[in-house]
Amino acid sequence: MDEVEVVVAHSERATLRVGDVFLKVDADQARVDVEVEMMALAPVPIPKVLWRRPPVLALAALRGTTLGRLGGPSSGAPAGWAAAGAAIRRLHEAPLPPRTGRAGRSVAALTAELDDECESLVTNGVLPADLVTRNRQVAEAALRPWAPAFTHGDLQIAHLFVDGDEVTGIIDWSEAGQGDALYDLATFTLGHEEHLDDVMAGYGFGIDLDVIHAWWSLRSLLAVRWLIEHGFDPFAPGCEIDVLRSRM
Repeated sequence: MDEVEVVVAHSERATLRVGDVFLKVDADQARVDVEVEMMALAPVPIPKVLWRRPPVLALAALRGTTLGRLGGPSSGAPAGWAAAGAAIRRLHEAPLPPRTGRAGRSVAALTAELDDECESLVTNGVLPADLVTRNRQVAEAALRPWAPAFTHGDLQIAHLFVDGDEVTGIIDWSEAGQGDALYDLATFTLGHEEHLDDVMAGYGFGIDLDVIHAWWSLRSLLAVRWLIEHGFDPFAPGCEIDVLRSRM
């Protein structure tokens, strides 16, 4: 029998790997509905859906490996990172999906959420005030009008697989929908700033570096408390707190 590997698990969902099959367990069936719908619309390689029996979605494993993980070393030649950039561009230029995704929150809603989170981080002593204040200033550049694109919404480096210079698949589409394209690029390069130029070479024009930097700060500020509450460590080397410190 194949060994059962826990890929990720927290109170909202869990992903297990058994041999060549990934099993996603999610009690929120609406979220799974979105994932299946968005994968069907995405013009990039995706994992094959093997079967679905709520609350479980079974997906075929993808060929290749990820380019790294947040808080860990990155891998892959520049060509692999450029291929990722080109695939992300294809997604962003695709016809718009019928829903708004995580990357499509309104500027007003995002500003209110960010200000509340910054206040909480300082008031509860999670982060020093100067670190929060500086990154809140940097984050301001992301709070601007943007043209909607087909976005993944959670394009962490661990969600894109490559084999050499070929993208073999992108996973975890439950946050996908219309949104700010630069949110995806910032999420993908978070903690791996040294590969941003390679990704940009594949993606092409239309990248505002100030906005990318802003999204790094904004996304990290919003993630810290959630990560702590769900058993993750944003203080680990190379993770969200280090990203915030790099803006100082």
